[in-house]
Amino acid sequence: MPHATVVDVLLLLTRDDTVLLARRRNTGYADGQWNLPSGKLEQHEHVIDAMLRETREEIGLSLSPNDIRMVTSIHYRAPEGHARIGFVFHADGQNMNPVNQEPEKCSALDWFPMNELPDPIVPYTAAAIEMFCAGIQFGVCGWSDSAGQLP
Repeated sequence: MPHATVVDVLLLLTRDDTVLLARRRNTGYADGQWNLPSGKLEQHEHVIDAMLRETREEIGLSLSPNDIRMVTSIHYRAPEGHARIGFVFHADGQNMNPVNQEPEKCSALDWFPMNELPDPIVPYTAAAIEMFCAGIQFGVCGWSDSAGQLP
């Protein structure tokens, strides 16, 4: 039987050496932890459209496809056993002013140095940021077989 998995899009919005993170709340998953602005691919939607939609919905920025570039992807398995594939896109946030558009799901937005990420942070987010900083284009994380584990 073919494997089915969730497909996520994650935004690495950076200013110099900092990255924008959102603190989750009232979602039922990782509440209180910091996470990249992100979301799931919807049916009949491609990953670029999903990233642009999630960016508008979560942080109020209207980006174009030319504003983002895919920098890494990750096949992640949470400790609870849920697997997902994430496509991580980068955008330069130097002249952008993100706003929390979903206060019912997000208690705060803040900028953090990429080499000093906050605690607690969603492990999926931490792995994606580490891979971006190291220039790793694809990785797996959280699988019981340690072969090929990153970061």
